[in-house]
Amino acid sequence: MNVMTIAGFDPSAGAGTLADIKTISAFGCYGLAAITSLTFQNTQGVFGAEHQSGQTVAQQVNALFDDFEIAAIKTGMLPTGEVIEAVAGILSNRLVAYVVVDPVVRSTSGYDLIDDQALQSLIEILFPLATVVTPNKVEAERITGIAILDSDTMKAAAVKILDFGAKAVLVKGGDMAGDYATDLLMDANGAIFFREPRIHSTHTHGTGCTLSSALACLLSLGYPLREAVPIAKKYIVEAIRHAPGIGKGHGPLNHFPPEFDMA
Repeated sequence: MNVMTIAGFDPSAGAGTLADIKTISAFGCYGLAAITSLTFQNTQGVFGAEHQSGQTVAQQVNALFDDFEIAAIKTGMLPTGEVIEAVAGILSNRLVAYVVVDPVVRSTSGYDLIDDQALQSLIEILFPLATVVTPNKVEAERITGIAILDSDTMKAAAVKILDFGAKAVLVKGGDMAGDYATDLLMDANGAIFFREPRIHSTHTHGTGCTLSSALACLLSLGYPLREAVPIAKKYIVEAIRHAPGIGKGHGPLNHFPPEFDMA
């Protein structure tokens, strides 16, 4: 299956399109990429970015659609309203079965990757095209204005995101306190929580990018969303557990963990 990522470029390869391509390869799919922004970062932080124009992003994406059958698309860092409008326009007119929207708004180190106006465009024109939206706690709070403190407020935020038009939402609770990392999936069939023992590690750079790419692959391979989520979470756990331990800050994952099995 051909899976496309439309996201930013992280030269340290822990997040963004490079992490996406490694994840897509790990799931046996063929990865394609369109770059939305060249970021200047490493494991210690993001120090700036040079954004692509909407036209430049559209030219990349259209060239790939003209040559490949795209089974699924994952979007990551979409830094401007212009880029978001270009991507949404293409997805409205091109045939693709699954669209996973990872609403990247802030880096692990706290660097804002999208302004409020662009975020509003993301909500209004891209969420309605999404098979699933995958915000973490901080992203869900910024999108909804709801402080996420527990399972009830997590549900409230998920309901609001569904109201924006997404078919499903996965609110990731890895940033919340506790011995378990708890994610909430909400779709037309209701809510379901997924809990995994928390792995205490500083090697978590790019976990959101990696999870959303894993979901795009699993959906393209025919897994229903409710079956895909626990497999993707298991993959993240093993990728963190087997992290190479490099970098002076939030280190990258091991995108080819030796003990991971989709079964």
